[in-house]
Amino acid sequence: MTSSDSRRLLGRTAVITGAGDGIGRAIARRYAREGANIVIAEFNAETGQQAAEEMATKFGVKAEFVQTDVCKKDQVEQMMTLASEKFGGVDILVNNAWAGGKIGRLENKTDEQMQFGLTMGFWSGLWTMRAAFPHMKAQRWGRIINICTLNGVNAHMGIAEYNVGKEALRAYSRTAAREWAPHQICVNVICPAAATSSFKQFQKMAPDVAAASSAANPMGRMGDPDNDIAGVAFFLASDDARYMTGNTLFVDGGSHINGVAWVPEFPD
Repeated sequence: MTSSDSRRLLGRTAVITGAGDGIGRAIARRYAREGANIVIAEFNAETGQQAAEEMATKFGVKAEFVQTDVCKKDQVEQMMTLASEKFGGVDILVNNAWAGGKIGRLENKTDEQMQFGLTMGFWSGLWTMRAAFPHMKAQRWGRIINICTLNGVNAHMGIAEYNVGKEALRAYSRTAAREWAPHQICVNVICPAAATSSFKQFQKMAPDVAAASSAANPMGRMGDPDNDIAGVAFFLASDDARYMTGNTLFVDGGSHINGVAWVPEFPD
């Protein structure tokens, strides 16, 4: 590699959870295009391996797939240890993983459902951040980008466990940003609105509601993970964002301005 290489993340290592598909994979592609080595922390072995192969073959970077259930602390910590051993440290961390959940009334949510939301939405991010911190502190450089949700900000109905888990992560992100700023570690949040695989599945289940949700967006559409979301995640990972921390960026076509009227029908 010559000194004339203009890729902005050359030599950096990025760990991205839930990077086998959707926003996570789009961010992985953008980081790899900019020269970063990529750790794909993904539960789905098929998509995770495919993502790692794509990063290596298409962009010529080092890429490692680690099958990871982010709801299990030991797997998260092992994945972070492997990332450090394989690449010598962790420069960029993106907490993106989410799976599961069931639409239902707040009063009918079980303790297990709410605990699942906290484990996947909040605890998994805490575990990765805690593991990445010593590396970032030692080198006095770090970028943590947590993917949260408009659903919690706008208090969308039916998905309390998701809202609570992601809002807990957002609160933790702000505190981490304050405490870790002296170490030159920037911690920021993206709340996206994008046509991910989950949204496309939702379109099939409730096409009228999905269409109304897209139409209510001020820009009249859902975002594209590659062209609308990943670029913002790249900015936050770059040196251009070195003086920016503790922020929530609504990458949503303006949906956060007045909220989205989403009122699902619940069985009694």
